[in-house]
Formats: sequence, C-alpha cells, structure tokens
Amino acid sequence: MSEDNHKNDMVFNALADPIRRQLLDQIALTGEATATTLAKKVPVSRQAVVKHLTVLNDAGLVFSTRIGREMRHRVCPGQLFSTAEWMRNIATEWDRKLDWIKDKAEMKDNKNDH
Repeated sequence: MSEDNHKNDMVFNALADPIRRQLLDQIALTGEATATTLAKKVPVSRQAVVKHLTVLNDAGLVFSTRIGREMRHRVCPGQLFSTAEWMRNIATEWDRKLDWIKDKAEMKDNKNDH
C-alpha cells in the first residue's frame, strides 16, 4: 500500500466516527481547543476525547501544541485537502469511464437503428 493510500485510509477511519467529526468541527469553529473544553461539548468523557484526538492527530487532521500544562489542538487541513483531491481524481476517472461506456452503448444503438 502506498503512503498516500495509507494516509487516506487513516483520514477515512478518523472521519468515520461521528464524535471525531464533531470534535473536528468544534476545533475548526473555535480555532483551537483543549480536551477539557471539548469534553464539555460532546457526550463522552475527557479521556475518550483524548483518545479521539489521538486518532485525528495520527490521521494528520489536527496538530497539538503544549502551552504550559495544556495541550491545545488545532485543525490541520492539509491532509484533508489531499484526501479530497484524491477523491476528486477518482470521481473524474469514473466519470471518464462512464462516458466511454455511454458512448459505446449509444454507438451500438445507432448501429441497430440502421
């Protein structure tokens, strides 16, 4: 498996969980957040939030910096943009293939009409 595919798999895995999507949305909304402040916004414990943040961090969707005793988390959009670009490329390729199939089917129909 290529490194890009592995990273995309990690992004899809991270985004598959609704709590992680909610955490990502909340961090994006506020610019940065701590696990403690995020735990107040979601129906899971602070410890669960930390585990979810680790998954988001490993996927490259958030990055964390220590400020004193706090870990502050921010959205890191680069990997999300990269995965979205991969999805656009796949969609374009499928559109091209479907157009080819449509053209072949229409050519066959035209031959049968004569």
